[in-house]
Amino acid sequence: MTSTGPAAPVTTPGVLVSFEGGDGAGKSTQSRLLGAWVEGLGREVVLTREPGGTALGQVLRDAVLHGDHVDARTEALLYAADRAHHVASLVRPALDRGAVVITDRYLDSSVAYQGSGRDLGADEVEQLSVWATRGLMPVLTVLLDLDPVLGRSRLTGDPDRLERAGDDFHRRTRQAFLDRAAADPGRWLVLDATAPVEEIAAATRARLAPLLGLTA
Repeated sequence: MTSTGPAAPVTTPGVLVSFEGGDGAGKSTQSRLLGAWVEGLGREVVLTREPGGTALGQVLRDAVLHGDHVDARTEALLYAADRAHHVASLVRPALDRGAVVITDRYLDSSVAYQGSGRDLGADEVEQLSVWATRGLMPVLTVLLDLDPVLGRSRLTGDPDRLERAGDDFHRRTRQAFLDRAAADPGRWLVLDATAPVEEIAAATRARLAPLLGLTA
């Protein structure tokens, strides 16, 4: 049960949900909470992330976020390679057997970070990821919107390459997320990441419920 803008619709028995937003917005927490709720409904849940949702993806994650400097185009291609493998080896098989796949970041992160943040061009980066995933898009993308300065204050540990990219970079990526959400409200749910955790979780459940065939 998936839909896409630029490519032909892709239909599967399962449901793909993505969480997007800046670092420190709470995507991992909300992914886990949503997964626990869906499991309580008796559905199989696959929690994953990009990059790093597979063994190869973890290698690529380490290279692109913590390795030596790479230029912007190489960075975009590494993310696309991770996404292609992630979808082919984990996401699509899970959807084909009817699972609910919840991913911490997906295609929209590349469009925001590499397309807008790195100034590579949103359309070009989106086309690359659409090709890599054969047009697989989430039925629901939850944007946890947060001021980048506040987001960085929530982080612990050494910052990765993207976290060190600077205020202008992160302002551009935030705006890119908001612009994408405004252009496709049927797929996106925009939530204030400073709201209480359970309030965010409840809003997400309410939006996903009808997509799972649940009625009030």
